[in-house]
Amino acid sequence: MKKVILMLLCALIMAAVLPVTVQADIGPKPSVVIDFDGLEGENYYVTLLSSVKSTGPYSALNDSNRGYARYQGDDEDYNIFLKFTEYKDMDGFYFLQFFKDCSQSQQFSWTYYPPQEFKILLYFPEIDRFVVSGERFERYAFDSYFTAKVSGLDLSAGTGQAIEVAVKKSYDYTYEVLSLIARILLTIAIELGIALLFGFRGKRQFRFIALVNTVTQIALNVALNIINYRSGQMAFVVFYVLLEIVVFVVEAVLYMSYLKKYSEKEIPGWKPCVYALVANSASFALGLGLAYWIPGIF
Repeated sequence: MKKVILMLLCALIMAAVLPVTVQADIGPKPSVVIDFDGLEGENYYVTLLSSVKSTGPYSALNDSNRGYARYQGDDEDYNIFLKFTEYKDMDGFYFLQFFKDCSQSQQFSWTYYPPQEFKILLYFPEIDRFVVSGERFERYAFDSYFTAKVSGLDLSAGTGQAIEVAVKKSYDYTYEVLSLIARILLTIAIELGIALLFGFRGKRQFRFIALVNTVTQIALNVALNIINYRSGQMAFVVFYVLLEIVVFVVEAVLYMSYLKKYSEKEIPGWKPCVYALVANSASFALGLGLAYWIPGIF
């Protein structure tokens, strides 16, 4: 039994650690989301300067590809676009022709092929002033969240003022951990409840089922959390189905091998396998329901 559980853990860990590559251009893409603090009521635009000249459909303009400009003269914010194209970064980072007016939302989001390594550039049209982050940053998760606190902005001071941008990662790890624990406890509870319905009520039987469920559900949910964090929802769904099948097979083998030994009365040969199927189907349906009704729990 220990060897089988160890093999399951290894398989789940490998699935979580190894990078997931999706070749087709379908499904969700990585994102960068930045919340701004200290700019309430101000008029400003934001972009990410990239360390490379292109990412996905976005690319930097140069003398040879001016015909591929994403904005034309009659487009809204064309003048802002021209301002960004004229900006020269001292570290050689590139403007990839994507920017947003964040004056109302106080949030910048790049949800389709954002740069892997970037700097944050803000433009204040009222004072014709650029402010760039002093550091460079990298996407650290499939959906990378940051908070940028801007201090020292005074429109009456003109261009000579010292404006500082302090940026920190703001991924909600606490919520992720609490959600993980909640999912594990719920799935273990439902599988143990089904075990009672199947008549597996002996102390040794129930303890064995509880042990197997605890190990498999912790391993499964931790692996899914890591996959979702690193590779997003599409990879999560694919691996959720595949890993649930692996868990079912392992649990069915273990139950068929050991539940008879721990029973004081005769158990039909089909019963442990059917229990594993029903219990895992129920926990799988529960997981899908939680993902639908409470999206943030995954």
